[in-house]
Amino acid sequence: MDYHKITLGSKSFFSLVIFMILIENSSWTVFGLNGDWGFESTVEETQNHLSHASTHHGIYDLQVREDDDWQMVQKQGNQFVVNDQPFYVNGFNTYWLMVFAADQSTRGKVSELFHQASSAGLTVCRTWAFNDGQWRALQTSPSVYDEEVFKALDFVISEAKKYKIRLILSLTNNWDAYGGKAQYVKWGKAAGLNLTSDDEFFSHTTLKSYYKAHVKTVLNRVNTFTNLTYKNDPTIFAWELMNEPRCTSDPSGDTLQSWIQEMAVYVKSIDAKHLVEIGLEGFYGPSAPDRAKFNPNSYATQVGTDFIRNHQTLGVDFASVHIYADSWISQTISDAHLQFTKSWMEAHIEDAEKYLRMPVLFTEFGVSAKDTGYNTSFRDTLISSVYKTLLNSTKKGGSGAGSLLWQLFPDGTDYMNDGYAIVLSKSPSTSNIISLHSTRIATFNSFCSTKCKWGCKKKNPLEEFLYYDDL
Repeated sequence: MDYHKITLGSKSFFSLVIFMILIENSSWTVFGLNGDWGFESTVEETQNHLSHASTHHGIYDLQVREDDDWQMVQKQGNQFVVNDQPFYVNGFNTYWLMVFAADQSTRGKVSELFHQASSAGLTVCRTWAFNDGQWRALQTSPSVYDEEVFKALDFVISEAKKYKIRLILSLTNNWDAYGGKAQYVKWGKAAGLNLTSDDEFFSHTTLKSYYKAHVKTVLNRVNTFTNLTYKNDPTIFAWELMNEPRCTSDPSGDTLQSWIQEMAVYVKSIDAKHLVEIGLEGFYGPSAPDRAKFNPNSYATQVGTDFIRNHQTLGVDFASVHIYADSWISQTISDAHLQFTKSWMEAHIEDAEKYLRMPVLFTEFGVSAKDTGYNTSFRDTLISSVYKTLLNSTKKGGSGAGSLLWQLFPDGTDYMNDGYAIVLSKSPSTSNIISLHSTRIATFNSFCSTKCKWGCKKKNPLEEFLYYDDL
């Protein structure tokens, strides 16, 4: 998110367990290949079981996951897969985990957050693997690191594994927060380089060498808690080249495209196992003038990014898109936000299927409590709309691979709130929506395989479950 523009459903979990048991004991198999099965009776039986069930466990506690099954996330066509099973994502962002882990007085908040997220069935977290030259910096100067902060990142990764949460690790920032490209330019100037724009981060040989050195250091880091090298750790879902890259000095997009090409291949040269994504917001550029109508405003075409062209780059495995109607269109809440969100998502899912042939992950979305007319009901409606659009893709094996809320906070961290924070314990209605979606996705991931017969004409119990709203 652009920091300069920023002005628990327990029944669902036990529904999943009973649902799985009942299916296992029935003659029905995935996608209606064998037998008839009454879904309505299953819901009734599930609800009867719920009255006798404990309510202190989440999906993390219910899913049997042995270490042998904790494999790398891979991409097959337009899907993520783990062990040949689809891996559709319900996840979240919490960018500051490393900084909190660096202080013993706040480290516990990292564990608390992962516990709450896991209890809601969330499986992927996006966070920063950088802090350049700032307070509690990871990289204090080019290729110079604070070992204690690096150990904090080690802790974040090891703790995520305990709760079966995978991480998307972003490697630097387009914005000034946590240093980003502006800090690299400052380092360059301090070294005597004649630099006039922060966008020279993308083109100057020395600055690119600084970034590459950081990438190499992070990917080759040996975790002091697990003894695993980062590049060999399945806990890491993917590497993100940069949070929300923009190069406004070159609206043609050529400068940023060249940087993406160079850096994606560089990351893959060190780590061919993990997935790589760019970190884009999803704006359409000059290569697709007919898609510019989906952009939130005319300025979006001038920031140097180009969604389709950028994602056709060798080494990029999946597409990333952000959704901020309240930042891009209007900070006054209205139905136009919902309409934009739906069309924005559908356009990018279509492009991912038609042109890119890869999954698309909506890696940031949310609405700010600071917006005029904001209320929790609208936030719930927005989140439900995002989930529904994704399920429309999921049920046919489409490219809509999942979404990550911006952002999830544990209790007692309100002073960090940018307006978008969701504290699950204080937001029961929102928590229920998140948990139900997690249950649906977990069920789908559990009962399908990459050999599934997509697009069955006959409606089946699994599809009904994906849309059953009363669990």
